Amino acid sequence: MTGTRRPRGTARPTRVRAAEKSAAAASRSPGTVGPAPTVERCEWAKTDPMLQVYHDEEWGVPVHDSRRLWEMLMLEGFQAGLSWTIILRKREAFRRAFRQFDPAKVARFDERDVARLLADPGIVRSRAKIEATIAGARSYRRLASDGVDFATFVWSAVGGAPIREPGPVRAKTPLSEALSDQLKSQGFKFVGPVIVYAWMQAVGLVDDHAPGCFRRPRA
Repeated sequence: MTGTRRPRGTARPTRVRAAEKSAAAASRSPGTVGPAPTVERCEWAKTDPMLQVYHDEEWGVPVHDSRRLWEMLMLEGFQAGLSWTIILRKREAFRRAFRQFDPAKVARFDERDVARLLADPGIVRSRAKIEATIAGARSYRRLASDGVDFATFVWSAVGGAPIREPGPVRAKTPLSEALSDQLKSQGFKFVGPVIVYAWMQAVGLVDDHAPGCFRRPRA
């Protein structure tokens, strides 16, 4: 997504309503009666209940677990050229197909696994993206064998804490370009600066919730 940018995660509309009620209740003064005020969100999250839940519960929440960071990076690669909504709807199928995105298991995939994945209607059946994910698992494992923790590697790019870019949200930034180059140098593929910036937003390396969004920190 562009602008205040992008979506994810499986959802139920009832959970969305619960999130709205919780946020609205927090915004009301004690003793207030009548309907709760509308919860304000980033524009992209208003178009689909699944995107609302993803926005409310996942997007922009800092992730410090190496495996989860890697999983999201791989899913961002599969999203290239497609709607993020497609990836969200297929996320559980992706997890089954890629052994819960366990890098140690994916790194051992061979041509039989590639054939299996290409025949799986539950995922995006792109040979290039499938092979990039297997290569990404091997790169992840190679970093680990060299004593490099993936989460530490990633978070060091932003000084260890989420940042907020000044001005309007862009499709890429100098920081995403630099991190893209670092990932490519380690053998990762489908990690161009636009994909990397969307990933940085998703996993909380940057905070790009819109001004007025109830998820944007007030401090």
